[in-house]
Amino acid sequence: MKFLDQAKAYVKAGDGGGGCVSFRREKYIEFGGPDGGDGGRGGDVWVEAVEGLNTLIDYRYQQHFKAAKGTPGSGKNRTGAGGNDVILKVPVGTQIVDDDGETLIADLTRVGERVLLAKGGNGGFGNTRFKSSTNRTPRRANPGEAGPELWIWLKLKLIADAGIIGLPNAGKSTLLSRVSAARPKIADYPFTTLTPALGVVDFGPVSFVLADIPGLIEGAHEGIGLGDQFLAHIERCSVLLHLISVSEANICDAYRTIRTEIEAYGADLEGKIEIIALNKCDILSDEELEQISRELEQTCGCTPLRISAVTGKGVKQAMDDILVAIDRNREAALKSSTSEQPVWQP
Repeated sequence: MKFLDQAKAYVKAGDGGGGCVSFRREKYIEFGGPDGGDGGRGGDVWVEAVEGLNTLIDYRYQQHFKAAKGTPGSGKNRTGAGGNDVILKVPVGTQIVDDDGETLIADLTRVGERVLLAKGGNGGFGNTRFKSSTNRTPRRANPGEAGPELWIWLKLKLIADAGIIGLPNAGKSTLLSRVSAARPKIADYPFTTLTPALGVVDFGPVSFVLADIPGLIEGAHEGIGLGDQFLAHIERCSVLLHLISVSEANICDAYRTIRTEIEAYGADLEGKIEIIALNKCDILSDEELEQISRELEQTCGCTPLRISAVTGKGVKQAMDDILVAIDRNREAALKSSTSEQPVWQP
C-alpha cells in the first residue's frame, strides 16, 4: 500500500427535498383541504477516525463526496425520506484543514472520533404548513434548502511518543528494527527510508511509539532531497532522538545541518526535548570515540550517548532516556491542564 499523508477533497451535503402541494379528495369526505407533506432532510457529511488505516491513499483516486438528497414530500401529509449520510474514514492523527491551507477545522486523535463537516439542507414545507383561517387552500410549498459545499485538505500527522531524526544513513531504520517489531527497509545507500515508519517499543508494562522519518540533508526546507514535509509526522512527539553516525566526515557539521533544518521548518520542533546519540560506535576505537564525543559535546552543549544499533550496545540506555523524557512531558502536560481548569467557588 502506498503512503500518502496529504489529500484534497470536495464535500457537499445533500439538498433538502421540496415540499408538496396537494389537496385531500376522498369520496364521502365533505371537506377536503391541503395535505401536502414536507420534504426530507438532506444527508450530512462526516469525517471519522478509524482503526487499521495509516495512509490517505484512498483519497487520491476519489476526491468528490456528495451526500444524498432528501426525497420530496407527498400527499396525505407524508414527509419525504431523509438522504443518506456520507462518512469519510481517515487514519487516527488526521487533521482537517480549510481550503486556505491554514484554518484548522478538526484534529482527530482518537479512534471513533468524528466531526460533522457539512450539515444537510432542511426539507421544504408542504402546503399544509401554510393553511390558516384566512387561507384554506394554500397553493404554495417551499423548495428544499441547498446543502453546503466546501473543499478541504486532509493532512495526516502520525501519532508517536518519540521520533528519530538524522542525516540519511545515520542508522535510524536499523535502530527502529532493533527496538521494535517494525521491519523498515534497510540498505547501505542514502534515502532508503522514503516514508515514515512506526514501531512500538515494549518495556514490560510500559511501552511507547517510536517514529522513523526519512533523512534530512542540507537545504531540505528548500525542497532538496526528499524535502522536509515528513517533519510533520514528529510534531506530536514528546522527545526527539537525534542520531549521528560516527562515519560522518564532520560530526559537528552533521549536527548543525539537522538543527538548521529543524529550525527552518518551525512548528516548535526546535523546542522539543532532544537526545543526541552517536551511532555505529562499533566501528571505532574507544580513543576515537572519546575524541569525537568531546568535539560534539562542545558544539551541542551536552554529552552524547554512544550506541550501536547493529550490536545493541547502549540502545537500552537510549530507550530509557526517551521513556524518562516522555514521562516528564506527560506530567508537565497534566499539571498544565489541571491548572487551567477554573476553581469552583460557591
